[in-house]
Amino acid sequence: MKKIILLAVAFLLAFTGAAQAASKDAKPVRIAYVEWDCARATSNLVKAAIEDRLHRKVELLPVSAGAMWMAVASGDVDATVTAWLPVTHGDYLKRLEGKVRDLGPLVDGARLGWAVPDYVTVNSIAELDAAADRFGGRIIGIDPGAGLMRMSEDAIKAYGLKKMQLVEGSGATMTAALADAIRRKEWIVVTAWSPHWMFGRWQLKYLDDPKGALGGMESIHTVVRKGLDKDMPEVFAFLDRFAYADTAQLQTLMAWNNEEGADPLTNARRFMKEHPALVDSWLAK
Repeated sequence: MKKIILLAVAFLLAFTGAAQAASKDAKPVRIAYVEWDCARATSNLVKAAIEDRLHRKVELLPVSAGAMWMAVASGDVDATVTAWLPVTHGDYLKRLEGKVRDLGPLVDGARLGWAVPDYVTVNSIAELDAAADRFGGRIIGIDPGAGLMRMSEDAIKAYGLKKMQLVEGSGATMTAALADAIRRKEWIVVTAWSPHWMFGRWQLKYLDDPKGALGGMESIHTVVRKGLDKDMPEVFAFLDRFAYADTAQLQTLMAWNNEEGADPLTNARRFMKEHPALVDSWLAK
């Protein structure tokens, strides 16, 4: 009897080792994301969970919004966990209908807009032209391919802004300009979105948008390529269940990543350690 038990244990260990080796040798999961702080945080969290719990290698690919959607549609990547819907990326989803699969929101309560420090006395987009000199005639933007930038161009037209120019950049250059202006107590208006760590660091306010040019409340969705459920069923099942409990969790993770010397993957594993029940819910059978 003892010999039978030992043989069974040896077989189980060999089988488990072979299964893990097969998983490690399997085709890596490729995830594309736009280089926004929220996208980087979530993509690294997905990477950590898949690698640590499903034992599959994950490749993260930072790209523009358009390239991200096309890569999922073509099957060049397996998924993205940074699709802002229904407005910001709505045109991409409509254009690629039938070529991608929307798994629904991973967090609700997201929004886009233009933000200013709370000491700025302007409260509405409609008031910007009259105070253009105080803002240096600039709206500090992010990467040119972002949906927020397209919508910002629409907002300039909707409000007839003649003295304000949208300046292209990146998420990093936008927050750097914001930090510098706040340190000097200067007026600045930036393209903004939440959840974002900058709302936890500084006292900011969204400008009123009575025309609704920059949209309303949004959700961040997981979108995958067609066929993922067939050839990577365990990855598909995980992505289908993956979600934050609330926006505060994502905002906390983003804040950790903004600390000096922070590593997003290390912080993702810290998040998993602090929220074991949530992680287990992503992997439940």
